[in-house]
Amino acid sequence: MPIAYEVLVLYGALVAWASLLVVGFRRRNFWPFLAFGILIALVLNTGYFVRGQPASIASFIGIYDVFDNIGLGRTEGAPALAQCVDNACTVRGDRYVHHPSWGVAFHDRFLNGPKLRTNLLYGHIAFNTIAFVLLHLQLWRPGTGSNRAAHRILGKVGFGAITLGTIAAVWLASEHGDVGEYGGIMAELGFYSISAFVYGAAVVSVITARRGDITAHRKWSIRYAGSMWGAFWLFRVMLVVTGPMLRNWESLSLLLSIWLSAPLGILVAEYFRTRQAPTISPQRSPSLVGS
Repeated sequence: MPIAYEVLVLYGALVAWASLLVVGFRRRNFWPFLAFGILIALVLNTGYFVRGQPASIASFIGIYDVFDNIGLGRTEGAPALAQCVDNACTVRGDRYVHHPSWGVAFHDRFLNGPKLRTNLLYGHIAFNTIAFVLLHLQLWRPGTGSNRAAHRILGKVGFGAITLGTIAAVWLASEHGDVGEYGGIMAELGFYSISAFVYGAAVVSVITARRGDITAHRKWSIRYAGSMWGAFWLFRVMLVVTGPMLRNWESLSLLLSIWLSAPLGILVAEYFRTRQAPTISPQRSPSLVGS
């Protein structure tokens, strides 16, 4: 039985990351937690370009195989679990033969799908990753003093990247209405809502900056960051929790992540902005997008 070393390393990284969150609450400094989360996201997203989409998706599914099969025998299934051809949709070998049904569909759609779909996913990952990194760089180095010009340029690059990434995401989502394992039309509408939360917050952040309202610009920039964290990290973490709990319903776990991750991310960002993150202040960090 092959050992999924990349999954084991990721589990270890997530444990270390959770420890940094605890330290962040104690010290009220969340930059180490944010930086490590960005690093993990970069490694995961880069894998799609290094190993290809099917291999990276198989590794992604391997993360959830352990949790979704808790309490089940090796050959025991559930409505939210499915098998794939030659068990190729996981890096777990023959340890698990049932996988989250959304994962099986995800793997098949990019293993056997058209080139346009493949390129749209590459574009979405690349541009959203650029935007994700740049918005944190903008937070870390606000547009004050000699940094103002660079801040404005990076803001424009970041906004351009999230625009292209959102276009790719919406295009991909337009095909999801026919994918029952995702949740059909509810999944399609849900992915549209993720794009609306993320891009909407970015747009309002830019509008308020152009009006010169730095206070509002800062608020909406942090909400934009929260939506991005929700769409990427809360989406994935929620699947770990809801997958085994809701495996008697084929797509309910995924639909909850689709519909709730971005707005929850904004709510979490608001909590840290107003209560837990004095290091993110109007004086030190007026914007994420640029002015």
